[in-house]
Amino acid sequence: MQKVKEITKQFIDKLRDKEFVTDKTGSSTIEIINACFVADEPYIIRKPNYDYIKRELEWYESQSLMVQDIPGECPAIWKAIASNMGVINSNYGYLAYSQDNWNQYKEVLHELNTSPDSRRANMIYTRPSIWQDYKIDDMSDFICTNNVQYFIRDGKLITSVYMRSNDAVFGYNNDLAWQTHVRDKLLLDLDVVYEPGEIYWNVGSLHVYDRHYKFIENIKLNCITGEYNKPSHDMIHVGTERQKIPVTIYDLKQQEIEAIAIEADETNE
Repeated sequence: MQKVKEITKQFIDKLRDKEFVTDKTGSSTIEIINACFVADEPYIIRKPNYDYIKRELEWYESQSLMVQDIPGECPAIWKAIASNMGVINSNYGYLAYSQDNWNQYKEVLHELNTSPDSRRANMIYTRPSIWQDYKIDDMSDFICTNNVQYFIRDGKLITSVYMRSNDAVFGYNNDLAWQTHVRDKLLLDLDVVYEPGEIYWNVGSLHVYDRHYKFIENIKLNCITGEYNKPSHDMIHVGTERQKIPVTIYDLKQQEIEAIAIEADETNE
């Protein structure tokens, strides 16, 4: 199974070889079809904006489908894909927790508690009606996450994320933070104590937009070690005390992270 650094290298190689495709807007993109890897680092191309991640998690937990309810400044991308009334489909907290979406979190928790060896613990985010729902009232929000499947094996809770589409510069960072958040919530809510297992990332289209190629160019290869100039997964825990349930990226104190200003074109797609 590939790791994040190998995915990063693929994007660097594709940029060098000018392996571009044209997206729906006519813009150039670098794309990896059917990307499958272990989400062992918090970012692929560019460091996460932890301040925004905290605000997005708060919004997800509220289950609000209104973009104006995102704490602080609402990113331009959410405004762009929302309906004329500011409604979207992709509040992941709503999709995971709401009774209107058939209590996905509750059902998965029950399944894991009653049948720890089950293969049915599948949290379904999208729905068949999305073909019509995504364009209601001038909306343009076709849910990116298809489903997330959970397995309890060898005393660990394993997470397999399945996405139709994922932006590798910003979207992966934010989505991984949410999936880590849900995974850790399950670990706390389960009747039996399990260790956190791997988070596997499976994407139909993992891509970088041409306006973000500059971030790929900024990644430097260390000629001595042969590894990319990116922190290891454990670096996100520097200065924090290890706990039974590991501290995750959204729990870090503000002074322990590098806040990066959110960009107007930040996107999950």
